[in-house]
Amino acid sequence: MTAIRTLIVDDEPLARERVRELLEGESDVEIVGEAANGVEALTMILSEAPQLVFLDVQMPELDGFGLLRELGSEGLPVIVFVTAYDEYALQAFDVHAVDYLLKPFDRQRFCRSLARARDLLTGRDRNELDRRLQSLLEDLRPGERHLERILVKAGGKIRLVRVEELDYVEAAGNYLRLYQGRERHLLRETLSNFETRLDPARFVRIHRSIIVNLDRVAELEQALHGDYHVRLHDGRRLTLTRTYREHFQAVLGREL
Repeated sequence: MTAIRTLIVDDEPLARERVRELLEGESDVEIVGEAANGVEALTMILSEAPQLVFLDVQMPELDGFGLLRELGSEGLPVIVFVTAYDEYALQAFDVHAVDYLLKPFDRQRFCRSLARARDLLTGRDRNELDRRLQSLLEDLRPGERHLERILVKAGGKIRLVRVEELDYVEAAGNYLRLYQGRERHLLRETLSNFETRLDPARFVRIHRSIIVNLDRVAELEQALHGDYHVRLHDGRRLTLTRTYREHFQAVLGREL
């Protein structure tokens, strides 16, 4: 039997070590890597194609749920959630028949999860498993509040930035540049995941790499090929591409 390619994802080194130690005696398991956050995990899942992932739910920057949203619903590995989550979330895991390990867990509980993962990998309908995971994501965040504050690191300190004070957000590889007046902040997160946490009535994607705060927009000026120039109140100009024009119009409630 081919070894089960396995990835361990947790922002706590001791938690990763615990899972690794429990897996070391399993001859049919190959640990292909470890990730300390969701962004690292996303890169490793795409490059290493693990079949099984032990996934921490609560992580900074990109949490376990955000990681699943980034991956989409097709071809997900088997997921065993590792969590210290609240009672509501644990009930949701049970309802959707998705396996989880509640920290702290013992060897016996871990072995049951691993055995269940083996069953899923060797016979159960993966489409059904993918459906369960997507339903779980929808259930766990029924009335999710929009992001109000962000913690950003600068000069060895951590600052608290109010989201409503941002002018716009720009993707920069695996990071985001947050523009707040004359200040710029760098945040390690993907634009797609960040967008899902913003108020869609206030923050609108205008370009594949830019989300703008509508409260900062002063005027629009038509450009070439269906694009528009977006001028902010401080004079800075951004581009609304025709790809995102229809959505922009829908948020405004009128055509340009």
